[in-house]
Amino acid sequence: MRIILLGPPGAGKGTQSERIVARYGIPQLSTGDMLRAAVSAGTPVGLQAKSVMESGGLVSDAIVVGIVADRIEEADAKRGFILDGFPRTVEQASALDAMLSQKGIALDTVIEFAVDENALVGRIARRAEETAARGQPVRKDDTPEVFKTRLDAYRKQTAPLSDYYAGTGLLQTIDGMKAVDAVTEDLVAILDRQSATAAS
Repeated sequence: MRIILLGPPGAGKGTQSERIVARYGIPQLSTGDMLRAAVSAGTPVGLQAKSVMESGGLVSDAIVVGIVADRIEEADAKRGFILDGFPRTVEQASALDAMLSQKGIALDTVIEFAVDENALVGRIARRAEETAARGQPVRKDDTPEVFKTRLDAYRKQTAPLSDYYAGTGLLQTIDGMKAVDAVTEDLVAILDRQSATAAS
């Protein structure tokens, strides 16, 4: 089961990823974690990434796809994986497709969390207020101003992936504004159906 989760920041992808991992026993692949692991392991693509990062540059799409390519060869990813936070652009999606095709594997489904952005901003503002009320430091990402900037970046760079994956027939959309457990139920219904189809 090879899954991509799409949706703006704050849509609940992280929470739902944890539940998919627990239910189906497949790993969630975070590009940040994979980059750090590849750099510390000194893999060829990790060394490339390290030299770019040390020079203050941005790691190229080719390097990130190379790191994903290495990671999905590991034993825990043989039965499938969840990609959350990658691909971020249509170019990355195209490069990912090409790499998977070379390996003779394919994505099973792309699930988009449909959300009301104004409600998300309100949700983040409330979370920041509650955190501050408890006397805890508010994460920089959890201020409405920073969050709106992240939403703008998502809209420009990542939202076009909806059309890209709709064109492949892989895109399925669920209501990300429902209660957390209800979102999980919708997600599980899609994934169980997917598993049954793959097994038949």
